[in-house]
Amino acid sequence: MLKTKAANDNNRPATDYLDGFIDEKTAADFLCQSVRTIQKWRVTGYGPKFYKSGRSVRYRRRDLLEWGEARRHGNTSQYSAA
Repeated sequence: MLKTKAANDNNRPATDYLDGFIDEKTAADFLCQSVRTIQKWRVTGYGPKFYKSGRSVRYRRRDLLEWGEARRHGNTSQYSAA
């Protein structure tokens, strides 16, 4: 039988951490950006996926990681501004 080891002190798996919702201030800190920058990204469609209920905007850490990884480059020759 396969046993999984707890990923944290609360005995929750790591997927709970990645799939939990965070507010835009925490998301901005996670991405090392300002709140205003990620707000602009939402308006233009450039930024990571987000959830909105009423006036509340939330992000999942998993979506932020995937969005960041999609913009990862090995050198400047690989970068395309398109």
